[in-house]
Amino acid sequence: MTINLIIAQPPEDMNRYLFVNPASGHHSAQRLQFSLERLRFHGINPKIFQVRNPAEVYACCDTINEDGGPHLVIVAGGDGTINAVANGLNPGTATLAVLPFGTSNVLAAEIGITSIDDALERIAAGKTSSLSVGVIELEERSHRFLLMAGIGLDGAVVRDVWPWGKRMLRQGAYLLSALKSAIVWDSTVFEISTPEGDAECHSAIICNASRYGGNFILSPDSSPFSSGLSAVCITGTTRRTYLSGALNLFRDKAGTNRDLIRIHASSFEVREKRPIQIDGDFIGYSPARISGLDDFARIIV
Repeated sequence: MTINLIIAQPPEDMNRYLFVNPASGHHSAQRLQFSLERLRFHGINPKIFQVRNPAEVYACCDTINEDGGPHLVIVAGGDGTINAVANGLNPGTATLAVLPFGTSNVLAAEIGITSIDDALERIAAGKTSSLSVGVIELEERSHRFLLMAGIGLDGAVVRDVWPWGKRMLRQGAYLLSALKSAIVWDSTVFEISTPEGDAECHSAIICNASRYGGNFILSPDSSPFSSGLSAVCITGTTRRTYLSGALNLFRDKAGTNRDLIRIHASSFEVREKRPIQIDGDFIGYSPARISGLDDFARIIV
């Protein structure tokens, strides 16, 4: 895997913005103030956007897009907030940076960010890599994703997460939703089609990153810093299949699961109706077509 790195502090003529989601799981006024002081110490004085939902993010991104580039866009939030920013910005105009304020910070883990301190040091250093994203096209609109698109049971679990439960229980809210799905079990399968062939799945996760749900490695060959997507297809249809898969994922042995198949392809298509989540947020139902978009932006690593 080749990561194309550029080492340089943000140019003085670069527009600087900071998205802050006060509803993020690890947000606090003290953390935000500390981050702003550190950024300003390094000569980065961003315009601040307070956002709580994708609609507010998109409106702020419209303002950024109208300003022209280049931009440094720092996101103090979780994967959902970062995803909304990536969906709102014009391709090829921004350098993104992550401050892990979220309930789940999988992209930060993918970069190797260990703390807010670490993230701020990386922003000051200015080392960047090319960022590729996935694109999922539904009947009504398309969405970009940085990490993964989950189709089938994975999408249903995210769909049924109680929003206030996510705020209070964090990752535990997903476990409760998974238990609900285990009680009301649907064993039907669907077909995922690629230019190289088709496969039957009970659930499929289209990966643009190696990690799933935190630091668990699901697709070791996937990376948002290089082109290409991989589908991890769960072919088993029983509760035992998923229990075994979860245990293997926790033990870093996902590759040993006999009910998983991995497909590397330029595009994927699901024609039957199934719930879909991207980067931890429910977006709707298939039919859907999924492909990759290379060099969407730069990202500070």
